[in-house]
Amino acid sequence: MAVVEIRCYAELNDFLAPARRQRPFDYSVGARAGVKDALEAAGVPHPEIDLILVNGEPAGFDRLLAPGDRVAAYPRFRRLEVGAISPVHLPAPGVWRFVLDGHLGRLARHLRLLGFDAAHRPETEDADLAAAAATGDRVLLTRDLGLLKRGVVRRGYRVRRTDPFEQVVEVIRHFDLAGRTDPFARCLPCGETLASTDTEQAAARVPPGVADRHTDYRHCPRCGRLYWRGTHYARLLALVERVRAAVAAPD
Repeated sequence: MAVVEIRCYAELNDFLAPARRQRPFDYSVGARAGVKDALEAAGVPHPEIDLILVNGEPAGFDRLLAPGDRVAAYPRFRRLEVGAISPVHLPAPGVWRFVLDGHLGRLARHLRLLGFDAAHRPETEDADLAAAAATGDRVLLTRDLGLLKRGVVRRGYRVRRTDPFEQVVEVIRHFDLAGRTDPFARCLPCGETLASTDTEQAAARVPPGVADRHTDYRHCPRCGRLYWRGTHYARLLALVERVRAAVAAPD
């Protein structure tokens, strides 16, 4: 066994015992232990880490630790680009896509309402969720630390809040997505991008009286649902504006 010093910064402290937060602490590691092994054993899932310093020098997850090494771990930086020095940093994807575990169904619907590709199938096994995140270059959103620590997961985030509205505000803030929203672009139940549809064809499907008041319809190519700006639209628009206001407000 060897003893190393670990210091975690900012929101990475959420994963540590209170006595270890916001301060260096000694940690015992096995022979030939890597940085990733030590940090995850201490409680910090690797997808949340953006920069690691060992004895003041940038290091990767596979860096082997020696007795007395000083490890500093940092979360994703929002105003500082560390890609040139950090071996563990992942550049932002061209398109932000998510996969959510079974317990985050309402968060998935909120993300879809804002226009994001948010895959969610409640019955999916953990191994399949991790594989979907890896092969599809999706961000895995979960509250399950064990799932987030699976080795194949490259992009991931543990959602801290439990209220769905607070969760979507948290995710939009964390990934700096306020400028990337596209409300009402996706089907809420299945997440497919909506397409325009012929007014006459849509009128034959809507309830009596709706066709007299609406001419703008969209449909889901996957599940066939039809959308128009009915009474539900005002309620959902109010939710969108609440999210935008909460994201813009001081935390």
